[in-house]
Parts: sequence; structure tokens; C-alpha cells
Amino acid sequence: MTFRWFGPADPIPLAHIRQIPGVRGVVSALYDIPVGAPWPRERLERLGAEIDAAGLKLAVVESIPVHEDIKLGRPTRDKLIANYCQSVQAMGDLGIAVLCYNFMPVFDWMRTDLAMPLADGSTALAYDDRALARVDLARGTGDLPGWATTYTADELQALLAAYRTVDAERLWDHLAYFLERVVPAAEAAGVRMAIHPDDPPWSIFGLPRIICRGQDLERLVRLVDSPANGVTFCTGSLGALPENDLPAMARRLGEMRRIHFAHCRNVRVTGERQFHETPHPSALGGVDLGKVLRALRDTGFTGPMRPDHGRMIWGERGRPGYGLYDRALGAMYLQGLWEGLSNDH
Repeated sequence: MTFRWFGPADPIPLAHIRQIPGVRGVVSALYDIPVGAPWPRERLERLGAEIDAAGLKLAVVESIPVHEDIKLGRPTRDKLIANYCQSVQAMGDLGIAVLCYNFMPVFDWMRTDLAMPLADGSTALAYDDRALARVDLARGTGDLPGWATTYTADELQALLAAYRTVDAERLWDHLAYFLERVVPAAEAAGVRMAIHPDDPPWSIFGLPRIICRGQDLERLVRLVDSPANGVTFCTGSLGALPENDLPAMARRLGEMRRIHFAHCRNVRVTGERQFHETPHPSALGGVDLGKVLRALRDTGFTGPMRPDHGRMIWGERGRPGYGLYDRALGAMYLQGLWEGLSNDH
């Protein structure tokens, strides 16, 4: 069981994470390195040492961002991919075995409300396609709630214009080009690549998104047939698309031994391309986490797992989706499910 930590600037100290029963691993990254630059081994080593000193272990890097020039297939991509391989090698040198990354153009995970009130008085992350349609990208990213990467209006318009020639199939080609070069480096370094599904799992702002369904994940692992080329099975991202049968997908990919990391959370779909996040237990959302974990258990999953986004509860304030209390409850729920499955003969 692992827990996401955003480094020394995170309002949640490692000492508090250490007190969550069963949590032994930390999921983190070097957040101040410019996208595309190689990660200095000594910086990553220092991060690992800080986590070690708290009685925990840096188990997963989430993530080394993929530069937009790689996704766009620009001539600069070869140098950027070489830098990426150098960062992966640094991970391998330090014994960090799993790299979670994504290939979403321009925007990472997207929500339209970071504090939707729920009936119990807590707040949760939510998405509504109609609200997204009202966002004016001519103003840059300023109108997007909580958006981490800031683009000016001119920068954003230039990026969006560049993607007009990149449809879904071309993006697949660029992903294949990236993996054909990075996966061998990861395999040699002892690192397992684990792509994160697109969140939400459909096109936004006219940009292609290609990691949305079970067949997309299976296509991904076939691009480079290596045990190092796998997926992060994120129940929240995949669960926002009603057609996705998550237990069946987990079983299929688990039988292929390509699930290297699990993000477990719950969502409730409330309309067409509309959903909000919920507490972790299956009965409170639309994802049957018991069946998903059974599929993982049955297929021999032994990789890291973490509770994903949580609500804000008990008056907590902090990074939306990444408070301490509800994610700690999620970690305990997931461990209870896993223990029950382990004892189910």
C-alpha cells in the first residue's frame, strides 16, 4: 500500500503518512525539474533519502512528464526522449521500480469543480462536459479550476493549433515512437513503465485522447511487447466511462501480467460525460472495487497500490483531491478488501 506525497511543499508531512496502518510506500516525483530536462540522480536520491528517513520507501515515480514535442512528433523529440531515458536510468540505479506516466495532450487530469458539496457535507472533485464547454481558452488556462500547468493565452493557442494536425492515429504513432525507445531503456534499468489512463477518458477541447478503454490498454501493451511496458489500472479514470467493465479489464490485463500499479478510487456517473468522485467503498459509487481487487488478486498482482483522490472531510483544507483523512480511510478500506480476499479460500 502506497500514498501520494507531493514533496516538502505538501501540507501533509511524511510523519502523518507513516501513521496510516499498512502504508509503507510513497509515490512522488521531482516537481521542480523543467519538463523535458533529465532528472539529476542526486536529486532523486535526496528525495528517496528523505522518505527513507521517515520510515517509508519511494516505491513509484509519478510522474516524469512527457514533453509536448514528443506527443506532437516534432524533430526535437529524439533529444527529449534521450533525456527521458536518462531519468529512467536514474530511477533504476536507485532501485525505484515503477514509473507512472501519461500521454494526454496539453492537459493532464481535468475537473470542472474542485469542491462539489456532497450530501454528507464533504466536498469532492467533479466533472461536467457542459461546464467545460463554457471555459474560454482564449484567456489561457486561468479559467480552469486548480490547473497546475500555467499557459498564457498565446502559448495555449499555439499548442492547440499544433495539435490540429495530430488526430488519434497520429498520436498512437507518436506514442509508439516514444515507447520503442524508452521501454528498452526501462527494461535494462529494471523499471516498469505504467501508463495512466486519460482522465476523463474522452476527448476534451478537441484534443485526441487514446488511453480510455480496455482495447486501448491492450493495444498499448502490444506496441512494444515487453514486460516493462504496462499500465496503471486507475479505477476512477476508467470508471467514468460506463461502457468499461473494470473487473473484466483488470482480469484480462492481469492475466497478461501488464498491470504494474493500481490507483483505486470510486466515481459516480450522473449524466452524459458527467461524474463526481465519491468515498472509496463500492456501495457509495459506481465501481465495484471488491470485484476489481478480486481480479487483481486472482491474476497474481503484487505491485504497488494506492488510494487515489479523496474527498475533503472533517474540515480539512489542502490540495483538492489529496487531503489526508479520506485517502487514509481509502487505504484502510482497500487493505480490508485485500485481507478478506487473501483469507477467502
